[in-house]
Amino acid sequence: MSEFPGRHDNLPDGPRRSYQVRPDELEGAVRETLSHQVALARPLSVDPAGQAIRRANRIRRRRTAAGVALAAVTTVLLSAGMAQLGAETKPDGSPIVVIGDPDPTSRPLPTASIPGPAPSPETSTSPLVGETLISADGRRLVLPEVGPAESVQPLPSGGGWLVVGAQSTAGRSLWVVQNDGLVQVLLAGAGAIVLAPDSLQVAWRDGGDLLVAGVAGNQLIASVRTPVPAAAQPVRFVGDSVLVRLDPAGAGHTLWRPGAGPLPEALDRKSLNVYGRLPDGRLVAQVATKPGRTCLAVLAPTRQLDPVRTGCGPELSQDGVGGVSPDGRWLLVNSGVGEAGRSLLVDLQRLGPGTTAVAAGPLMTGAIVWSNAAHATYLDGTGELVRVDVGQVRAGKPASPTAVSGVSAGDQPILVNDF
Repeated sequence: MSEFPGRHDNLPDGPRRSYQVRPDELEGAVRETLSHQVALARPLSVDPAGQAIRRANRIRRRRTAAGVALAAVTTVLLSAGMAQLGAETKPDGSPIVVIGDPDPTSRPLPTASIPGPAPSPETSTSPLVGETLISADGRRLVLPEVGPAESVQPLPSGGGWLVVGAQSTAGRSLWVVQNDGLVQVLLAGAGAIVLAPDSLQVAWRDGGDLLVAGVAGNQLIASVRTPVPAAAQPVRFVGDSVLVRLDPAGAGHTLWRPGAGPLPEALDRKSLNVYGRLPDGRLVAQVATKPGRTCLAVLAPTRQLDPVRTGCGPELSQDGVGGVSPDGRWLLVNSGVGEAGRSLLVDLQRLGPGTTAVAAGPLMTGAIVWSNAAHATYLDGTGELVRVDVGQVRAGKPASPTAVSGVSAGDQPILVNDF
């Protein structure tokens, strides 16, 4: 109850405030209040622009770091692949890196052809590209272009070839050419390169060292090296050892077993060329006996390569071309020089004083392929195929060359065992 009579509340005296507000006045007041709030700058809890800038900086830094890392990795890989070829490396270094073009899309596929009529200019205007392989039965295989080659062997797993390039100012190269057209280079800028008969190992000269590595797929693994004299170079594999010629201009060989120590000091100063291996491991070689005179000899497979038997008689060429039959009975070897030169068939079971030989055919070039103990095949100086039948040769009927269909004049093919 109010103490002031006639009043129902405790409001003080004074003029009464009018609560009657027109709508337009209320709207104007709200607009004014909102405009003051908008004009007032308040700090934001999240800065979108700053976040965007910081994010862009982080992305740029990551991309720069990734680019530098990628460039470093590429440089290391290329350096590792090339350093194995021409620079000093540790004996127990990492596996050699495969270098080359792994993209087969730009490579022509190998094509095989069966002997038949030579293509006429009307039917074929494109010359053969790359190296031409010839099998012992006369089939022809054209490999993708990898440059002139010295020798070719099938890959250990089949499905392609190991191709040893010819000597150039940049050295020699070793290529892998697969049947699907993939072409890769395993070695570049190397010295002499030799392959094991089973294509599972390769030996090569690299600067002042001799190296041996295994062939696994499309790369070389588990390389082993040893220092060698300035003129020394690998010649062939003899079992698990490498036959090393000490001086190409002179006589003398030694056997080096990878992983068993350095190159042994050679006591052999007579062997000029080694033609092959007998089933018992002994070697058939040409040795110097006196100035201007050479003979055939069977050498023990030791570091000293001691002669076990010697046979003199035929006049032998010093070109080093020759091949031993699988049973160790026969040797095909070149005799004489120039137009008077012939290939000879020698009976190794009768090797001794007064050794005789019979004419087998024209001079041989490149590899000799023995398909069995009585039949051999080789190429003459013009690239024609010569098939030797031991029985006919012994009966006085030397082999005659046969032209290979599809091989143009001046194209020197490479003989392989089969494909």
